[in-house]
Amino acid sequence: MRTPRSLIGLTALNLILLAVLLVQQFHPAFAEDQPPVLRGRGLQIVDSQGRIRASISVLAPEKASGSEQSETVLLRLITEKGRPTVKIGASEPNSGLSFAGPTNTKDTYVILQAKENTSLLKLRNENGREQIVSP
Repeated sequence: MRTPRSLIGLTALNLILLAVLLVQQFHPAFAEDQPPVLRGRGLQIVDSQGRIRASISVLAPEKASGSEQSETVLLRLITEKGRPTVKIGASEPNSGLSFAGPTNTKDTYVILQAKENTSLLKLRNENGREQIVSP
């Protein structure tokens, strides 16, 4: 029985393609030198239960008492009970950070703020004692 030449040619072509595919499978994978940039309007980090534990967002400007504010970038770190205890904010006229007390507290916090050309550090305890440090 005689095999047609086209059948031998197709078989040879299939073997070559198979060899190329196998070589590609065993080719080592390398990390990119410059990974791509992640872009978006916000970022949320969630825990294993799906609760938001950290977020970065850009807040639109607010119009308060006739003066227009600029947009703000805000980073929040949130406890397992849902309380944002660390906040870092930045906008054109001011920036600051705050640390809030545990979930059962209302008035325990630290604020470090730079607003226009002034700065302050505000410390407050749950018992109502407050101290403001300003240069």
